[in-house]
Amino acid sequence: MSSAAEQEAVAGERATGDGRPTVVVDDARPAPAPVSTVSVRPGRPMPLGARFRVGPDGVAGTNFALWAGGAEGVELCLFDERGRETRARLTELTHEIWHGFVPGVLPGRRYGYRVHGRWDPWTGARWNPAKLLLDPYARAVDGDFALPAEVYGHVRDWPEQHVADTVRDDRDSAPYVPKGVVVHDDDDWADDHRPKTPWADSVIYELHVKGFTRRHPGVPEELRGTYAGLAHPAAIEHLVKLGVTAVELLPVHQFAHEDHLLRRGLRNYWGYNSIGYFAPHAGYAASGTTGQQVGEFKRMVRALHAAGIEVILDVVYNHTAEAGELGPTLSLKGIDNRGYYRLQPDARRYADYTGCGNTLHVVQPHVLRLITDSLRYWVTEMGVDGFRFDLAAALARSMHDVDMLSPFLAVIAQDPVLRRVKLIAEPWDVGSGGYQVGAFPPLWTEWNDRYRDAVRDFWRHALPDVREMGYRLSGSSDLYAWGGRRPYASVNYVTAHDGFTLRDLVSYDRKHNEANGEGNRDGTDGNRSWNCGAEGETQDEGVRALRRRQLRNLLTTLLLSTGVPMLVAGDEMGRTQGGNNNAYCQDNETGWVDWSLLDDPGWKALFELASRLIALRHRHPVLRRRAFFSGRAHSADGLRDLAWFTPRGAEMTEGDWYAPAATLGMYLSGRDIPGRDERGAPVLDDSFLAVLHAGDGPVDFVLPGPPWAERYEVVVDTGREEQASEPGTVHRAGTSITVPGRTVLLLRVR
Repeated sequence: MSSAAEQEAVAGERATGDGRPTVVVDDARPAPAPVSTVSVRPGRPMPLGARFRVGPDGVAGTNFALWAGGAEGVELCLFDERGRETRARLTELTHEIWHGFVPGVLPGRRYGYRVHGRWDPWTGARWNPAKLLLDPYARAVDGDFALPAEVYGHVRDWPEQHVADTVRDDRDSAPYVPKGVVVHDDDDWADDHRPKTPWADSVIYELHVKGFTRRHPGVPEELRGTYAGLAHPAAIEHLVKLGVTAVELLPVHQFAHEDHLLRRGLRNYWGYNSIGYFAPHAGYAASGTTGQQVGEFKRMVRALHAAGIEVILDVVYNHTAEAGELGPTLSLKGIDNRGYYRLQPDARRYADYTGCGNTLHVVQPHVLRLITDSLRYWVTEMGVDGFRFDLAAALARSMHDVDMLSPFLAVIAQDPVLRRVKLIAEPWDVGSGGYQVGAFPPLWTEWNDRYRDAVRDFWRHALPDVREMGYRLSGSSDLYAWGGRRPYASVNYVTAHDGFTLRDLVSYDRKHNEANGEGNRDGTDGNRSWNCGAEGETQDEGVRALRRRQLRNLLTTLLLSTGVPMLVAGDEMGRTQGGNNNAYCQDNETGWVDWSLLDDPGWKALFELASRLIALRHRHPVLRRRAFFSGRAHSADGLRDLAWFTPRGAEMTEGDWYAPAATLGMYLSGRDIPGRDERGAPVLDDSFLAVLHAGDGPVDFVLPGPPWAERYEVVVDTGREEQASEPGTVHRAGTSITVPGRTVLLLRVR
């Protein structure tokens, strides 16, 4: 059936339960696959998914269990090595879970489901047994989603697109979709030792499994771009030298590529298009895709743990790859569309709080169970240490509005496994009232975009005053000092995967996303960037030197700020995407880390500065406080834990905070750190004065005298390309020093 005319010729009307007409294309059902000759025993309704086990009679097989509320029937579809399909009906139904135990089905066997029910898009019912569906609980996935017309539950190319989603397509999708794989849970974590890094001591490094190792010269070619590649000693060596305590992996759940990208010859690189919440993405496996990817992922986690590095997953539970009513039918849409997705009042269309076409209906108990089962699986069986939740505000919505007492947040708070791991919210979605920075409850940390914006604006000299900068440097108490939250509730970042790289932030005023094929319309225009006098790459040595200085300023500011710093892979050595601020579809050298940058003395010096700053942070608890500053004097000499100074060497007044300024002095006292060490002794540290000067020209800064200090030693000077490893210049308190334009000085109190 190829032309619109042919489609229209065979279309007919079928009455639905409430009398609305619906159209079915090619109503002649495909020839059924052979019915299983192997008996299907009743099995168990729990746990969900495909679980290999040995029955009470000693016979090995697999128990299959699928929640499919409202369905009229479920067929289990088994596939042999040649792709031949055998179907077996699951006849047991317990609390809307269809289940059965099939003897002889061993690990490595591929499978899927066909779910029977009404086709009535007008009421949200989109069952279509012609479409092979991926098990939501599949622990491994074999194959890739090519998204031809056959994988759509409706006729994708129906000439009248405004009603296309109501025209059912009865062509078989099995030849075109990946299959779930039965996996044997035989792994033991007895030899794994989780680092369990406290939040306040954490330094996060956001990376892409493929992009981080794809061009790494020390990783064998056959392992580049894979879990095994990230586990390779050459990859881990860089992380250890840099000093980060955790990697935050861009999505590794099985995902699909969007149809509009495939049509343009592109692919979804970032992976924010999940379709399998239990399966490691098969495209990152070097060892095989019929279950081997599970073991490879676990070995990667073990290797990182052995190096003292935690593993945090960026997870996308807010939407799936099935998009809206015009999207493909791959899994949940064909299992129970109304049960899994938020629908608009007319039930035919989707409520979209994500900008991706659909939103999971987390208020529904079975959807909440799917998410929490997935989270617990990755912690207990895959060994991960935490999660960053994409568009977390969408998960916190009750019926419509964002609700910090929502079922999702309540379940996480009481779960004995999940409440113990690191939980990071991207605290917004695209719906009304979706911006929730500072609103998530205790246990949660948040990506702090107000930190990002303030630091970017300060260093391009675009802040009207320094009030915002003061809050961000000192832990964002205005956002997080409530309900028992601590400074580490703020994940501080200047760049993330989404947006300019750090180098591009100081090299481009405008985005350059032409390679994405969307007319440069995609990606934000609000970059808060400054190109330092030339757009893009230039041979002007003055511009190049200023850009490197700005990079040093941004890195130094980030790693001296109170809160949890997050770096993006490659920013520590000047990675560029050529001005592309939305490289989600650039699975190529644009998106991959360029390791040859470390051969350039200038970029190697940047890496060494980043490593030195992280080491400084690890050594000094005053830079990673577990409680907010009080700003009050705790001793007779009037010394406070935090003080702010103007270039005159005087403490800032209320008026100084509101006045235009490009210079800020921040004094951190090591004498007044709350809490005690593991032995119960007071925590004492050096005291520091940080001087941040964003003006073009030099400024004279008077170093505060007693009781603050008698002498100061320069520890970091971003005006220098190379940082001295030996003790720096010592200045007497009360003297005036000249701070060059666009410079950070960090001075230790002597």
